Amino acid sequence: MAEENESQGGGKKKLIIFIVLGLVLIGASVGGTLFALGFFDEQKTEQTEEGEGEGEENPEEAEEGEEGDEMEAAEPTPSAIYLPLKPPIIVNFEARGRQRYLQVEVTLMMRTEQALSAAELHMPMIRNALVMLFSGQIYEELQTPEGKELVRQLALEEVQTMMDREIGEPGVEQVLFTNFVMQ
Repeated sequence: MAEENESQGGGKKKLIIFIVLGLVLIGASVGGTLFALGFFDEQKTEQTEEGEGEGEENPEEAEEGEEGDEMEAAEPTPSAIYLPLKPPIIVNFEARGRQRYLQVEVTLMMRTEQALSAAELHMPMIRNALVMLFSGQIYEELQTPEGKELVRQLALEEVQTMMDREIGEPGVEQVLFTNFVMQ
């Protein structure tokens, strides 16, 4: 009977050891993941950025910099304004001897009412530029995530160039694809 108690005690000890070992491994895994993702680097970066440059400016520049920081902090970033382009843009491709289609729902993101009204006014030009851009792409390249992101960046540049020409500023901050169907 004494041997059974000792073996049960030994079994409980092994179970406790395995549980503790498992918890240590899980903790190490979580810590390693956070480290790999740079979670700890951001805190160090913020601390070093605050510490760097102290004492390098003369007092007049430091005072101006502090006032500028206060003014920047007082002005919040304007909220985003979204303008969906309706109806969706549809273009066709010739790929491997077959007729292929692309349907894209595009939304423009801007931050000023001036940019919104200019985009609405020049919507036919924006839609034409996007149709020409999309139809000039290679169908197989659009099937990859990189190809989609590249055409999104090209669309943003195209729209910003057009808005800059019309109102003197890029106006549109992002071109977003809210639906992207290839057939």
